[in-house]
Amino acid sequence: MTTVPTLTVERPSGDDFVPTPTPALSWTTVTDTPDWVQTGAELRRDDGEPVVLEGPDSVLVPWPFAPLAPREAADVRVRVRGRDGGPGEWSEPVTVRGGFLAEGAWRAEAVGLPGPTAVAQPGLARTEFEVAGEVRSATLYATALGAYQAVLNGTDVDDQVLKPGWTAYQYRMVHETTDVTALLVPGTNALGIRFAGAWATERYGPPGRQRGFYAEQPQVAAQLVVEYADGRLEEVLTGPGWRVSPGPVVASGIYQGEHVDLRRRQPGWDSPGFDDSGWAPAEVRPSPVVPEPRRSPAVRRTEERGVVDVITTPSGGTVLDFGQNLVGRLRVRVRGGAGEVLTLRHAEVLEHGELGTRPLRRAAATDSCTLAGTGEEVWEPEFTFHGFRYAELSGVEVDPSDVTAVVVHSDMERTGWFSCSHPLLDRLHENVVWSLRGNFLSLPTDCPQRDERLGWTGDIQVFAPTAAFLYDTRGFLASWLRDLALEQRHAGGVVPFVVPNPPPRTPPRPAAAWGDAACVVPWVLFERFADRQVLADQLDSARAWTDVVVALAGERSLWEGCFQFGDWLDPVAPPDRPAAAATSPDLVATAYVFRSAQLTARAAAVLGHDEVERCYREVAERVRTAFLAEYVTPAGRMMSDAQTAYALAIAFDLAPPEQQQALGDRLAGLVREQGYRIGTGFVGTPIICDALTRTGHAATAGRLLTQTENPSWLYPVTMGATTIWERWDSMLPDGTINPGQMTSFNHYAFGAVADWLHRCLAGLAPAEPGYRVLRIAPVPLAGLDHAAAEHRTPYGPARAGWRRDGDELVVQATVPPNTTARVRLPDGRELTVGSGDHAWTCPARAPAQPSTPLGLDSPLTRLVDDPTGYAAFFEGLAAVDPALAEDVRAHTRWVPGRTVEELLGRKVPDEARADIARRLAEVGSRGSG
Repeated sequence: MTTVPTLTVERPSGDDFVPTPTPALSWTTVTDTPDWVQTGAELRRDDGEPVVLEGPDSVLVPWPFAPLAPREAADVRVRVRGRDGGPGEWSEPVTVRGGFLAEGAWRAEAVGLPGPTAVAQPGLARTEFEVAGEVRSATLYATALGAYQAVLNGTDVDDQVLKPGWTAYQYRMVHETTDVTALLVPGTNALGIRFAGAWATERYGPPGRQRGFYAEQPQVAAQLVVEYADGRLEEVLTGPGWRVSPGPVVASGIYQGEHVDLRRRQPGWDSPGFDDSGWAPAEVRPSPVVPEPRRSPAVRRTEERGVVDVITTPSGGTVLDFGQNLVGRLRVRVRGGAGEVLTLRHAEVLEHGELGTRPLRRAAATDSCTLAGTGEEVWEPEFTFHGFRYAELSGVEVDPSDVTAVVVHSDMERTGWFSCSHPLLDRLHENVVWSLRGNFLSLPTDCPQRDERLGWTGDIQVFAPTAAFLYDTRGFLASWLRDLALEQRHAGGVVPFVVPNPPPRTPPRPAAAWGDAACVVPWVLFERFADRQVLADQLDSARAWTDVVVALAGERSLWEGCFQFGDWLDPVAPPDRPAAAATSPDLVATAYVFRSAQLTARAAAVLGHDEVERCYREVAERVRTAFLAEYVTPAGRMMSDAQTAYALAIAFDLAPPEQQQALGDRLAGLVREQGYRIGTGFVGTPIICDALTRTGHAATAGRLLTQTENPSWLYPVTMGATTIWERWDSMLPDGTINPGQMTSFNHYAFGAVADWLHRCLAGLAPAEPGYRVLRIAPVPLAGLDHAAAEHRTPYGPARAGWRRDGDELVVQATVPPNTTARVRLPDGRELTVGSGDHAWTCPARAPAQPSTPLGLDSPLTRLVDDPTGYAAFFEGLAAVDPALAEDVRAHTRWVPGRTVEELLGRKVPDEARADIARRLAEVGSRGSG
C-alpha cells in the first residue's frame, strides 16, 4: 500500500499562514514496495479537479494552482502513483492561507511612548474597537522596531517570543500574521501591545565605543483586519487615537537584561472597559520600511529545565546549576514583601567557585524584579535572553524548586541524529546540538551571552552543513540571506563581517571565509534541501561577492596583503591575537576566492545561465593555477606547512588528483608530529577530517577525533562542557578561564566536525541535491563498536550506520521511497540500491599490530602511534614530575628521527627512566594499539 503521510508547505509560524501566494509543496511517501519510485502525482485544491504531474518530483514542487489572495484559504491534497500500479490514497488535507497583504495595503503607523528620553522606554499600547455582526475571520498583522507581544481581550495572540526578531531593519522588516478570530467578542474589544527595544535600541560596537544604531525608542505597528460574514471588512490600525503608558518593565536590553517592578502592573489594561484616561496619546513615528511576511521560523520557548544543584559560593552567594549551558531566561515563583528586589545574575561557567562573568564583557546579563507583595508571584523576563548554565539569586529567598530555566530559540524542526559507541563523541555531538539551539535565535549568531550576539558570517559559513543536517534550517537561513544581500548591496558588493550590520562607522571590509557565506550558504541549502529558489534569489549576491574578491586578487589572481581573519583561533594564536594562525592568511584568502568562484559557477549551471557559468569557471581555474604556483611545491608540500593549508588544498579540490596523495600524507604527518592534536582554527576545523579521509588517512582522522588532550574536540568534554567552546581552551586545565578578552563557552564553529560524523563516520550524505540520491559510505574507526546517523530528508527518514559483529562489520541503511542510494562498503564494494531497508556484511579489518616492542630506543613516532604505550609513558613521567610531563606533552614534535631516550635526555633520573622503560615493556608484553 502506498500513502502520503506528510504534505508540507512553508508555514514559518507553524499555523496555516504562508508568506507567498504560490507556496511550494513537498510530500513524502510510505510504501511496502521496495525500490519504489514515483512516476506521477495528482494535486487537488479544495474540491476542484486534480492537477496531474508526471515524473518523480515531490520536493519543493511549484504551486500548480491559481495564486492565493491575502487571507484566502485552500485545502490541498496529494496522491501518488509508482511503477507498481495505480494511484494510492489521497493524503489528509493541508490548509494554507495567504499570510501576506496586497501591495500597498499596509497602512498601520508605528506608535510608541512620547519622547525623547535618555534611555529606550518599554511600554504598553492599547485601543478599543467595536465588533458589530457575525465575524468570518479576523487576522492580525503586526511588527515592531524592537520586540512585542499583542494581546486581544486579555489573551496573548500567540506563544511566540521576541518577535519579530532581528533583521536589517533599515532595509527589511517582517510582520507576523495571526488568526485571532477566536479571541474576538461581540461588542467592545481591546487590543493591547507590550513592547520593548530589544535589538533595535541596543548599543553596538567595541568596548568604549558603543552607540545606538536603529532607533532611540521602540515602536510597534499593527493592522487588524476583521471580515464579517456579510462581506464587510473593517480594519483597526495603530496610529492616532492609541494610548500608551509605561508598564511593569522598567528597563530592558538584550545585553544588560530586564528590570521589572511588579507594583506597576495595571490589571485589566488589555481588556475592554479599562480606564486609560491617565495614559498619554501615542507618539506616531514613521516606520523605516513596509514590513514583509515572516519567512523564518518563529522564536518560542522550546524546553524547560529544573535546578540540578545548589551551590554556595566562597563569597556566600547562592548559585543554581541547571546542568546544561543553554539560552533563554528564568521563570521564578516567589513570595516577598512589597518593594523587595530579586536579582538574577547569569553565567556559563564557574571560576574559583564564583560566577565566571568576565567573558560577558560589558553585558550585565542581570535581571531584577521588584515584588508587589501580593502573595505568590510568578515572573519571567520577556524581552531579553541570556546564555547561561548558572544563575546567582540574591535579595529574596527563593526555593530552588520554584526556579525553571526556559530554553528559547527559533522553533525549527529537528531532522538529524547521531550516535556511536564512544560516550565522549556522543556528548560532543549533543554539545553541537545545544550550541546550534542557543545561537539560532532569530538569526545565526556567534555567541549568545556576551555583548555581541551578532550574525557573524564566517561562523555560519563553516557550520551551515552541520546545521542543515540537524534541523530544517532552510527558511531560517534563506531569510537571513535576504538581509545579507541587502547589506551587501549597500556596501558595493562587500559582505559585512556581521549580518545584520549595525555599527558601520566605516565602509565594510571584505574578509575571506566570512564574506564567502554569500556563496557557500545558498549552495548548502540547495545541496541539502534541493532549494533552487534560494540559488536564484542569491545568485546576484554570490556574483557580487566573487567579483569583489577577484578584483582584489588582481592580475596575479592572488588575494594578498589585505586585512584577514585567516584561520581564526587556531591553537597557536595567542589569547590576545586570535588571527595569528599558523597558516598564511593570504593562502586562506586565495583558496576562498577559488571556492566562491567555483560555487558561483555551479549555481549558474543549475539555473541554466551558461554564459555566467563559463565566466566563473574560467575565473576559478585562473585562481587555482595561481594558488598552486604560489603555495604548493611539485613534491606536494605547502609553503604554509600547517594543517589548515593542506586541508584547504585537498578539501577544496585546489590540488590536482596526482598531488593530493602527497599533500594528504604530509597532512597526516603533521597531525602525528603534533601528537594527534588539532592544529586548525575556524577555516581548517570543518574540513581536516575530510581531507585526511579522502587521502587514505581515516585512522589519523580517528585519532584526531578521539584525542582528549588540549587542544582537541574532546578536551572541552572532559572538562564538563555541555556546548561547543569558542576557543579550544576557553577554560584552561586548572579550571581558570582563558585570559583572552574574547572567550565564549557557546560558539558552534568548531562543532562543524559533526558534519563529518554524519557523512563519513556514520556514512549518510546527499549524493544529489535534497537526498534524491543518497551516498552511503561509512568509515568505521578503530576503537568504536558502532556508529549511526538518521536524517529526515525531504523524501522521508533515511538512516545509515555500522556495527561490529565478531570478525565482521554489519552495514545497515534505510533508503526512503522515491530515492536511490550509491553505496560504498568498507571492503571496497560499490553498488546502487533502491528504497527500503538494507544490510551488508564485510570483514572487519583488525588494526595493524606494531612489529617492534616499545622501549626507550623506540622512535617517537612508534610511541605516539600506540595510544596505550603513550598513556603509560606519560603516567610514568608524571610520577616523576607532573610539570615536566605537561611540558613534554605540549611541546614535543613526534618525529621518527628521535627516540624516547633522547626525549627524556637528562631531565629524568636513572631510577625513573627505568620505571618508564618497565611500563613500556609491560605494554608490549600484553599487546598494544
